[in-house]
Amino acid sequence: MNQSLTETFIDGLFAKLQAIPDRVIQQAKKCLLDYIGVAVGGARYLQEHHLHFFESFTKDTGDCSVFGTDYKTTSANAALLNGFSAHVLELDDGHRKGMIHLGASIISAVLAVSEKENISFDAFVCGIIMGYEAAVRCACALQPGHKVRGYHVSGTCGTIGSAIGVSFACGYNREQIKSTLACAVTSAAGVLEIQEEASELKPYNLGRAAMDGLVAAQMGRMALCGPDDIMGGKHGFLAVLTDTPTSSYLTDFSNEDYCIEGIYQKVYAACRHCHPAIEAAIGIRNDVGLKPDQIDKVDVHTYKLAVGGHGHRIIQGISSAKLSTPYSVALALVKGNAGNEDFNEDNLIDPDILELTQKVSVIEDKQFTVQSPMVRGARVVIRLKNGKKYENSVLYPKGEPENPIRHEEIKQKVDALIQNNKDGLVKSFINNL
Repeated sequence: MNQSLTETFIDGLFAKLQAIPDRVIQQAKKCLLDYIGVAVGGARYLQEHHLHFFESFTKDTGDCSVFGTDYKTTSANAALLNGFSAHVLELDDGHRKGMIHLGASIISAVLAVSEKENISFDAFVCGIIMGYEAAVRCACALQPGHKVRGYHVSGTCGTIGSAIGVSFACGYNREQIKSTLACAVTSAAGVLEIQEEASELKPYNLGRAAMDGLVAAQMGRMALCGPDDIMGGKHGFLAVLTDTPTSSYLTDFSNEDYCIEGIYQKVYAACRHCHPAIEAAIGIRNDVGLKPDQIDKVDVHTYKLAVGGHGHRIIQGISSAKLSTPYSVALALVKGNAGNEDFNEDNLIDPDILELTQKVSVIEDKQFTVQSPMVRGARVVIRLKNGKKYENSVLYPKGEPENPIRHEEIKQKVDALIQNNKDGLVKSFINNL
């Protein structure tokens, strides 16, 4: 009798669990370090801009930390809040082919259960690695049809990754993993509309994915009997969530690499689709010494999925700015960077940035579309008022596995984000990573 897609997927995950190489463990620690920075920095941002953000959740006391605060709360609430905080700055890691953010949901869930159940650090790291493995494979199996349908993959597959991460951290057996996976798939949710206009709720999908993944794993611990094939069934994962299924991502585990090795990490605090254009624009600015008033027009040529939802020039707050390629490019050209400190209230009303934003157009380039998602590039063409033209292309912006951020650079990023945070758990992690 042939195995179901679900059974094959679970077999593949258990195969990856055996003898995880040291290089993969070190990569997981690098992801954890990056996560700490964005979670603490995000919490500080939320406390500054939404004074009572944490209060209603932290009335439920518990053993689990809310990074960047003095609060302790339940594991579910901690997963939700840390996941939200870790994504709110748009500085968290992700995977270009899956088009998914990872650490904000997966590490938040695994951290919560690790604190609650006093899980060892080695098991904690194992949970992170396996959570990334499951989430990336599920995301790649769905894309690009999943996004075209309007799903937010960081919410859907982030739920699955969080659940699997918790399961492996807790040492579940096959029956428990299968039950957990069924609960996680049916809990998978998130629509892209949540990030449109002036919405500040995009991070909710990441926080909810952490919380729901944790709950799915708690339910799965009982190993209640579920469907035979939640992944490949008639109304299962692939059938419901995409028109472009690629089941091989769930069945072929022959590659010795681990999915966590293929993630990107961010230096710019904008949506990843904006990064190649930001970097190309900064390159021209630095090479030529451009001034904003010299620029007549800026064209950003990029792949199709980076155009829809990212070409807007009407900016309705910081969240809207971070999703806008025109604004992000204008910000980079005026200020020389598009880091966390650059996306601020003053720059939202800066007349030079706003005027230049209106001069930036985002255009599909079919060659970039064909290359994506394996290459997510952009070409920036800047025309000056005196008739001169400058071009620059970026295929792998800083932070991609082909152009990685060094460990020292991650530490610098984290130091800037945590700003001497005194929390004992934060200090303990920082000192050991």
